[in-house]
Amino acid sequence: MTSAHTIDVKSLAELVRAQAAGEVAMLKAEHGIQPGLAVVLVGEDPASQVYVRSKGEHSQAAGMHSETHRLPAETTQDELMALVEQLNDDPKIHGILVQMPLPGHLDEKMVLAAMDPNKDVDGLTVVNAGLLASGMPALIPCTPLGCMLVLRQTLGNLSGKRAVVVGRSVLVGRPIAQLLLQADCTVTIAHSRTVDLPAVCREADILVAAVGRPQMIKGDWIKPGATVIDVGINRVPFRDPVKAAEGKTKLVGDVAFKEAEKVAANITPVPGGIGLMTVACLLANTVTAAKRINGLDG
Repeated sequence: MTSAHTIDVKSLAELVRAQAAGEVAMLKAEHGIQPGLAVVLVGEDPASQVYVRSKGEHSQAAGMHSETHRLPAETTQDELMALVEQLNDDPKIHGILVQMPLPGHLDEKMVLAAMDPNKDVDGLTVVNAGLLASGMPALIPCTPLGCMLVLRQTLGNLSGKRAVVVGRSVLVGRPIAQLLLQADCTVTIAHSRTVDLPAVCREADILVAAVGRPQMIKGDWIKPGATVIDVGINRVPFRDPVKAAEGKTKLVGDVAFKEAEKVAANITPVPGGIGLMTVACLLANTVTAAKRINGLDG
């Protein structure tokens, strides 16, 4: 039995970042515009700190104006809302990303409601979600956008394919389903309460795993020859008792990779997969936002 083709997400992410950098250089040279990204981090969540540092480094490398606002965990709702309003009004900033999750005492919906939809480069405001659902131009959430770029590069035309999305979050599950519909796929959104979830997954030509449960999707859930997009990033202890005793952990996806690669035709790895596309698409969205805000094609 042959193993699945492990999709080279790293090379595609590098290409998307290079394209964004080229557009930044063009905007500077031809229009005097430097796309600006502001990332807001509240608290000390370790995973969020890693993501925020990566976003800052890549935006600077692309030639963007980059700001990182690090706020203490005890930041009040009013203080956070004031910062969002300040960034809304700042002409140097074209993209605002408030790193989720926020500490429990803060209301994420209030923060998103206060954000200028034109600067919502994570595509989470009600305005951008509504535009996407209506098939109109929107700032698309970065992870689903990255998934679609990977699928188009791997499969070309997606029309007519049966797609199953496992997960219904507003950040990934729902928007990727909308994008697959726009690509003329037949789409099922499944989740933890779906009756006979393995059987539903086996119907998929394209299986997107975005449920947030380590290695939940097993090899025998996958249709032979399917393309599997694993969005999950879960930190789990090593099975090796020595490493586990030392407190060492590893990253795994929502798919049991070693089982799945024996069945699927194509599969994304974890780590080194869709997470790379998320950061690359954040840069692309910031360029798009800068163009639209300045009345250019975006």
